[in-house]
Amino acid sequence: MKLHCDKKNMPSSNIPHIVLQSSLSHHKMPVIGFGTASTSSTIDTKEAMLEAIKVGYRHFDTASIYGSEQSLGEAINEALQLNLIASRDELFITSKLWCTDNFPHQVLPAIHKTLQSLRLEYLDLYLIHWPISVKPGTWDYPYPEEALTSFDLKGVWQAMEECQKQGLTKFIGVSNFSCHKLENLLSFATIPPSVNQVEMNPTWQQKKLREYCQAKGIIITAYSPLGAPGALWGSNYVVDNELLKQIAKAHGKSFAQVSLRWLYEIGVTIVVKSYNKERMKQNIEIFDWALSKDDYDKIAQIEQHQLCKNGPAIFIENLYDGEN
Repeated sequence: MKLHCDKKNMPSSNIPHIVLQSSLSHHKMPVIGFGTASTSSTIDTKEAMLEAIKVGYRHFDTASIYGSEQSLGEAINEALQLNLIASRDELFITSKLWCTDNFPHQVLPAIHKTLQSLRLEYLDLYLIHWPISVKPGTWDYPYPEEALTSFDLKGVWQAMEECQKQGLTKFIGVSNFSCHKLENLLSFATIPPSVNQVEMNPTWQQKKLREYCQAKGIIITAYSPLGAPGALWGSNYVVDNELLKQIAKAHGKSFAQVSLRWLYEIGVTIVVKSYNKERMKQNIEIFDWALSKDDYDKIAQIEQHQLCKNGPAIFIENLYDGEN
């Protein structure tokens, strides 16, 4: 799927946009978002987000479980005071419903809490984070089997649709949904999901899911586009891949830029996270060059490794049903 890029009124960062469409509205989303999930307590998240705005990022991806919503809200407020942005409307903000709130009666309170933490009146995109529900209580993480209960997808999605109808979010979507789970959702959804955010990179290419989402008009956003090295769920599969290094050397680019460019060229939007200023810049310097057919042939040969097989629960068999 080729992304529809709105070249008119491009932001100073020159990050292209795609247009999200639903029965209620249409809206522009930058194709690269800045991720805010962090396993480190030593990093000043607010300062990193401010720096990202200065560099040119306008799409920010957070979630209630990340613990970064408040910091992002503070960064947005400070960016407005510093005139780094003219209005909140210049930003595209995504957040997510966590498994402990994955119940029909909890969705509206959860999004109101998220908006309060962010100091915002609306989100641009609200996602179901994982297709599982966790019982109330204090549980170890990853969640044990006894923590999980049945997931009422239809009831939860109806509540998500209500969030959009009330103007609390402009669009709704899902994360970590397989083709099978999307098929189930589409069988009853009045407002179909605009986005499915999933693990995707050259070492986990998910061709079947990409083809399914393209056919259904669902935009894919790739998380862990560089394999999330250093994260609890991450690996060095992308970082250490020799084929990616060869391609990068031929183009005078980094392995990260090759991975991100590949995702962009195959029609996928991206959430990338680095709190390093130089890498922040490099990660969005991917729009003035292109990969060759030979590059694509090499990337197609890369051995596949899935990182998030079980998601937030320790016992669930592969949530993606073995799809790639």
